[in-house]
Amino acid sequence: MTSPELSFIYPGWPCADGVKALVTTRQGGASGGAYATLNLGMHVGDNPDHVAQNRNKLLAMLPGEPKWLAQMHGTTVVAAHAVHGVAEADAAWTDRRGVVCAVLVADCLPVLLCDRDGSVVAAAHAGWRGLAAGVIERTVEAMGKPGRELIAWLGPAIGAQAFEVGQEVRDAFVSHSTHASAAFLRRANGQYLADIYALARQRLRDADVTAAYGGGFCTVNDSERFFSYRRDRTTGRMAALIWLSDE
Repeated sequence: MTSPELSFIYPGWPCADGVKALVTTRQGGASGGAYATLNLGMHVGDNPDHVAQNRNKLLAMLPGEPKWLAQMHGTTVVAAHAVHGVAEADAAWTDRRGVVCAVLVADCLPVLLCDRDGSVVAAAHAGWRGLAAGVIERTVEAMGKPGRELIAWLGPAIGAQAFEVGQEVRDAFVSHSTHASAAFLRRANGQYLADIYALARQRLRDADVTAAYGGGFCTVNDSERFFSYRRDRTTGRMAALIWLSDE
């Protein structure tokens, strides 16, 4: 099954003209079945030829091959311009033009960052484990700019009405800051509904990044546009990408 046209989400944020960014949706690729249609993940069980076709279709829209990561739900941040092959990391930054930072997601939160002058960009994969462990803070540190000089955009992730978690998830955040408790709503079954967007905004503020945009998506409840691991288990991956334009 093939969808004929790519469909992207473009961040709504006041970035400098030279900063380019987008998030893919599941529409416009060659994959079928559970991976229909624009699956960009090589590690999820899809036909590798279909994934290669999908990545090549995306590449036509970019200045170069994205610097794909082997994501570990951790806090390792790499310089994308120094990556050869696939790096084990959950975030990448660059100050080189034409180098594309990329993270793959399907419920986890993609966080895109740039400085106000448009001289450095970054992409972070913030699942709850990485977010609790400090992947946003580590990414801000790697960019080498004060947090107040950065702006962030929060891309499609699992929404607050769909993200049911246990006590251990709440404890992981509240042990860092008691203010995190406001992002958790206790349910009658003893579980919690977690607002990953609120948690990410709090961590951004902790890193002195007060300009944060985006949020409000729900990958679980929008099956037409988004892959969701929580919803489907066997599924594809979208990509969040950011780069400094050569133009």
